[in-house]
Formats: sequence, structure tokens, C-alpha cells
Amino acid sequence: MDMPAAPDGDIGRLLAIMARLRDPDGGCPWDLEQDFSTIAPYTVEEAYEVADAIDRGDLPALKDELGDLLLQVVFHAQMAKEQGAFAFGDVVDAICDKMVRRHPHVFGDASFADAEAQTVNWEAIKAAERKAAGEEDSSALAGVSRGLPEWQRAIKLQSRAARVGFDWPDTAPVIDKLHEEIDEVRVELAASPSPERDARLEDEIGDLLFVAANLARHAKVDVGGALRRANLKFERRFRAMEAIAAAEGTTMSALSLAQQEALWARVKQGEVP
Repeated sequence: MDMPAAPDGDIGRLLAIMARLRDPDGGCPWDLEQDFSTIAPYTVEEAYEVADAIDRGDLPALKDELGDLLLQVVFHAQMAKEQGAFAFGDVVDAICDKMVRRHPHVFGDASFADAEAQTVNWEAIKAAERKAAGEEDSSALAGVSRGLPEWQRAIKLQSRAARVGFDWPDTAPVIDKLHEEIDEVRVELAASPSPERDARLEDEIGDLLFVAANLARHAKVDVGGALRRANLKFERRFRAMEAIAAAEGTTMSALSLAQQEALWARVKQGEVP
């Protein structure tokens, strides 16, 4: 069955393609087997690939990755339509209504002194929306999704608590707390291994990571971006080490740790600051 022609950029073409893929009569077996839970991991993965393309400054790749992410939205909407829950048009209407509702300073008569004041109002509108939807959780932490990557959720929880004054005034006490958490990790590492000790160690390392995220928040550093750059740096340097080892007729696994560390130092020293 041929797909109907459509003007370039027409979302209707993509909707028709997805409907055909999900058609029990001649559709794609893989697409037909999927449900919301099996597609969700792909949705998250595509969002990360969008972020990666942006981080690399690769606009052609960004175009492709945004298309892959849009496909995820269309896929979920098609499955919802099949169940009679909602369709793609309902998704579009919902986000349009939400954007207008949450920007009264653009689409209404409200005005704010600065972006910070607008953000406070944004959160107030979201809280009102949750209340109108029947949610009874009135905590400052209400609405922070458990589906977020944990580092991102940590930042959101900390930011929400900060809005009601539960926060350190600057980075100095955060750094002190970071040292405190490192010391507590050292204590558990020195203890005799046991299930109880392993549980305590996991808790302490979790506390350490939580405080590290808090330090990034206070320093106005994006945790995800910082970790991506650290990962890329490590990968670049390690691959350079492997290349040098190969050029010298050996392999990384054949080198002692001291030799590997010396090679790391050579690679690091050779990088342009």
C-alpha cells in the first residue's frame, strides 16, 4: 500500500506513516508489538541524542535527532488513539493551551519585573493546575517527576526546597558538606564488608552525589552538561593512550598501572589548554 503524498513538512504524512506501521493488516510486526512501556526507553534515549547533537554543535544531526524524538511523540499518540484515550491533535491542543495559560505576561495583561519573578509565577500556575486536577499534595516538592534521571531530579528537589528558604547561602558550606560526605564514605569503605555495611556505603555515596549536584546548582553549572564533558574528556584521553600504546608496539592491558598513569600524564600534558 503506497502512502499518500503530502506537502513537505506536513505532520499529517508522519501520522499516516505511523498509523500504517501500526495497522494489524500488513503493518510492521515490531511496531505492532510495542506498547507505552516498551517505547518509553526509546523516548528517553532520543531526548539524550538530541542533547548530544546540541552539545556537539552538529545542526544536521540535530535535525535528524529532533525527527527521531518527534516520531516518539507520534508513536505514543497513535497507541493512545487506538485505545480511544486521545490523539495527536489533542496533544497539540493541550500544549498550546498550557503555553498560553503559563505565559500571562505574553498572552494576557500580567507583567513581571524579571525572569526570576516570571519563574515564580510559572511554578504558582503549575501548582494551581495540579490542585485543579485534584492532586492533594501541597508540598513544595509536589510534581517533581520520579521518571527524571536521578541527577536531574536531585537538582529539581533542591531548587524546590530553596524556594521556601531551605538552602545554603553560597558554595562554601556546600563544599564543607562535600568534605563531610567524603569522610563518611571513607569510614564505610574501611569497615568490614557485610550486607549492612554495603547498604550504608550505598547511602553515603548517594549523599555524596546529592551534595555534588547541589554544588553544581549553587555554582550555576549544568550537571548533565558537566558530566557529558567529563565523559568526553575521559574517552578522548583514553583513546589517545590506546593509540600511543599501539604505536609503541604494545597494548594498554600489557602496561602496569604506573605505566598507564604515565601515559595518561603524557596525553594530558599534550592537550592544548
